[in-house]
Amino acid sequence: MSKEKEYKAPKRKWRKDDTELFGLALPATIWYAIFCYLPMFGIVIAFKEFKIVPGRSFLYSLFKSEWCGFKNFKFFVTSNQFALLIRNTLGYNILFIVLGLLIPVTLAILMSQLYSSIAAKVYQTMMFFPHFLSWVVVSYFVYAFLNPDKGLMNIIIVAFGGKAIKWYSAPKYWPYILTFMHVWKTMGYSMVVYLASITGIDTSMYEAAMMDGATKWQQARYITLPSIKMIMIVMFILNVGRIFYSDFGLFYQVTQGLPNSLSKVASTFDTYIYNALRSNVTIGRTAAAGFFQAICCCLTVLLTNYIVSKIDPDSAII
Repeated sequence: MSKEKEYKAPKRKWRKDDTELFGLALPATIWYAIFCYLPMFGIVIAFKEFKIVPGRSFLYSLFKSEWCGFKNFKFFVTSNQFALLIRNTLGYNILFIVLGLLIPVTLAILMSQLYSSIAAKVYQTMMFFPHFLSWVVVSYFVYAFLNPDKGLMNIIIVAFGGKAIKWYSAPKYWPYILTFMHVWKTMGYSMVVYLASITGIDTSMYEAAMMDGATKWQQARYITLPSIKMIMIVMFILNVGRIFYSDFGLFYQVTQGLPNSLSKVASTFDTYIYNALRSNVTIGRTAAAGFFQAICCCLTVLLTNYIVSKIDPDSAII
């Protein structure tokens, strides 16, 4: 019997297109390697009692420092502020994720119904503009409104017979202020993402729905939302992946340096790490707090993607 010849896939030759693609990808690859992956070596600081050796380099001090295991993590988890940081970070982010999904999707659907292209561009620009503003700039605008002496809000309150409020010493108002500022600054960018997906929907489906007498609400429910479901899930998973992180500029700059009067309602993991770096807390303990954030975010992404894959396997991103 003659032996059947084993099928071998033809070897793919390196082509000119491959060289061009390699050249395009090379700068980004080098950038990620230098600024994203190489610094990950510093994670070992979280497991060491890092001490600087006078007259020696950073690497020498790092290798000579003694290992302490999970001692730095234990200090962070058992600290008095840990429960407060968990509550604030997760509480705000869960609220931001929910509002960051409902409001931009609603606005995108409403914008897609505008007949005037000029009006649509004006509204998009107005809502997208805050995305480009730095929190430092925004904090000055907020201070102009909330200044205890001559702020616009107090002027209006006093004009109507009320009593001026010391906003930066009144923590009960700040969950609403921080939530409003986050939505105001981020809704324009998210709306544009969803609006781009809506514009890609086949218009013949809407025409057929109108022929059948479907209302605008029914068109949005049975055509628009199912068509943009995938991008909504992707955005949701990406936002959940940063649920243990917070917008440092929002919680530190807008509150004017996070005074002690607002620490219970505005302290998050990021502000804790920043303040720890400015204090006498060792760098190993601050590194442990940052590493704790990264691990928790990785686990939440994997868990969320797993849940999505069980509900709708086609919508999972991994």
